[in-house]
Amino acid sequence: MDDSSDFGTFGRFTETPVDRMSLDMKAAYEFTRELRGLVPGPHKIWLANPRLSQTIVPTGAYFQTESTLTKAEIEIVTNLTTGRWGAPYANYEHEKIGVEQGRLSPGTVEALITGHPVTLDDPRQQVVYDLASTLVIPRYVPLGLYRRARALLGDAGIVDVTVLIGWFTAVSMTLAAFDVPADAVGLDQ
Repeated sequence: MDDSSDFGTFGRFTETPVDRMSLDMKAAYEFTRELRGLVPGPHKIWLANPRLSQTIVPTGAYFQTESTLTKAEIEIVTNLTTGRWGAPYANYEHEKIGVEQGRLSPGTVEALITGHPVTLDDPRQQVVYDLASTLVIPRYVPLGLYRRARALLGDAGIVDVTVLIGWFTAVSMTLAAFDVPADAVGLDQ
């Protein structure tokens, strides 16, 4: 068995250079660049299914610019979720993002990824952590936690937490299916 065909330009995935993309793939590529400014991580892989890519890319873009959650809260959910699913590429990228953009301490981000308990000073961040860690385990959300989350985040914030968990579960599963390592770079395009 020839193992050389098992790996491409981004883990097991072989990217299509822009100049060789089909019209629908190129449209999805341009759509992603327009919304995100680049074609990051799993988006490279999602281009293999251009219709799906164009359907889901706006969800990720929403969390970049319109979410009810702060960047720190987004990174709490993200690092909990990618840590839960053991996605090396996403863990590596979001460990850095959690510290640099989310302004979380390196120790906090490490604990989120490894599943260790975290105590946060900010009440909103703490309830985001409590809610997300309960759902990622998975466990039932008890009434007291629901009430705290609703008081601090509102229904829209709770929806943001749950959809963000789903988003980064899809990200993690995509990266796992294509065995994308932490140091993957992919084509420069």
